[in-house]
Amino acid sequence: QVQLVESGGGLVQAGGSLRLSCVVFGRTLSSQAMGWFRQAPGKEREFVSAFTWSGGTTYYADSVKGRFTISRDNAKNTVHLQMNSLKPEDTAVYYCAAGPKDYSGSYYYTTAYPYWGQGTQVTVSS
Repeated sequence: QVQLVESGGGLVQAGGSLRLSCVVFGRTLSSQAMGWFRQAPGKEREFVSAFTWSGGTTYYADSVKGRFTISRDNAKNTVHLQMNSLKPEDTAVYYCAAGPKDYSGSYYYTTAYPYWGQGTQVTVSS
């Protein structure tokens, strides 16, 4: 059984930074592809970032490219999402997700990830 536990959300002013963390229980990080998604009220859950172990590839949504950075701490089985230059439109519940590293489809979609965390709220005030 895989469990994901997110932390690090909060309230921040526009232009500020937050770092989200996701601890993975039940699987080693190296056996998973990891993703971050977010969902604002009344909107669909959308892709934010992901990395796979195949070539160490990272992916970012265009809306966060250059501002957000995904990283991993293998020793702590933890994935981080560093979010800089935050904007009010970044306000959402952020979810960590884990999936098979050899998935044949796209990591941009929720269907790639069978395991999800409970989410952490990020609120950016203007």
